[in-house]
Amino acid sequence: MYSLILHGRRLIEFQKWHPWPNVLSSLSNTFSSASPASDDQKGNTFTVAYLVDSLGFTTKLAESIWKKVTSEANKGDPDSVLNLLKSHGFRDSHISTIITNYPRLLVLDAEKSLSPNLSFLHSRGAPTSEITEILSKVPKILGMKGDKAVGRYYDFVRDIIEADKSSNYKMSCLSPLPEGSRQDNIIRNVLVLRRLGVPQKLLFSLLVSCSHIVSGKERFEESLKKVVEMGFDPRTTRFVEALRIVYQISDKTIEDKVSLYEKLGFAVEDVWEMFKKYPFLLAISEKNIFKSFETFMRLAFTRDEFVRMVKHCPQTLGLSSELVKKKTEFLVNNMIWTREDVVANPAAFGYSLEKRIVPRGNVIKALMLKGNGIPSVGYVLVCTDEVFLNRYVRKHDDKELVAELMAIFTGDSTA
Repeated sequence: MYSLILHGRRLIEFQKWHPWPNVLSSLSNTFSSASPASDDQKGNTFTVAYLVDSLGFTTKLAESIWKKVTSEANKGDPDSVLNLLKSHGFRDSHISTIITNYPRLLVLDAEKSLSPNLSFLHSRGAPTSEITEILSKVPKILGMKGDKAVGRYYDFVRDIIEADKSSNYKMSCLSPLPEGSRQDNIIRNVLVLRRLGVPQKLLFSLLVSCSHIVSGKERFEESLKKVVEMGFDPRTTRFVEALRIVYQISDKTIEDKVSLYEKLGFAVEDVWEMFKKYPFLLAISEKNIFKSFETFMRLAFTRDEFVRMVKHCPQTLGLSSELVKKKTEFLVNNMIWTREDVVANPAAFGYSLEKRIVPRGNVIKALMLKGNGIPSVGYVLVCTDEVFLNRYVRKHDDKELVAELMAIFTGDSTA
């Protein structure tokens, strides 16, 4: 077992891989041994206000959370849920995290569903501090049915947390689990991911995810083997993103998507390198891929330039046509940068037009009018605000110029 995981970890450094590699035969051993409107509005307003006033949520976040459970709003009493949590030692910070990650908790029956689970955990001797820590990380445990399921998930999460705290901690969940229930599959699969080096935070995000990636067996096994052989670093978010994409999309769909990119001028190797940078690449619809291509063509970019930009920054494909047009017009027409400058720095398309591109561009334009040269797109846009201000605004000895440039940057003036 440990040699298998070590082999998987070594692949972190392995960067050379083929379009559809042979699966890791060694990983198979890991799996073989395991298996009415006005009333609603009043309620919504009260709940949103409560979340804002009592838990410190922003109105936007509180509204977002309530929207996720509004269809079930008449099934529970959110106030009783929050009061129950507080009575069991959960601080506001715990509750904020729990409700943010698991909004459905607000509509569960506090007396019939939640209270029994909390009482069960306490009856096992778990201290309040441990219970609040674990349930804050994986609040979905509170909504489970049955002492067996609650206990198993709780112990599993506790073991992961303790193992991360001490390298000498021996996990109680390491014995092979029989193939069968969905819960057994989830625990088995997440243990495999943990052994490969997937961080605690990413593991727990899979546990609370609405997707079924870690609840199966064969499909999960096949998908994980492919992602590991592709060389994704298990310690990164991209690893989990790639696993989701490979799991959810059929091989035939992926083959068709690769062929589509080939028709646009990409080599097969390019597609896989882009996938490693941006796993969502293979989930973009054919319609949106062509729409992106046509947008750049209408803006007078060549096919080769389009390929160069997307190869360097695949996220470019996910941008709306309107944004691409606005950013290109500002960078090229307003700023006198050339299309080649933009092609060489496609990451510029990913920055906010209002918050970064325009304020910084206006400062550079003001400096150009005073005889300064124009720096590269990347040099201007990639750095943080603090670095930009030090580099182009605060460095000047003329205090009036500094004040003028700062006003331009903050929007209190115009260039």
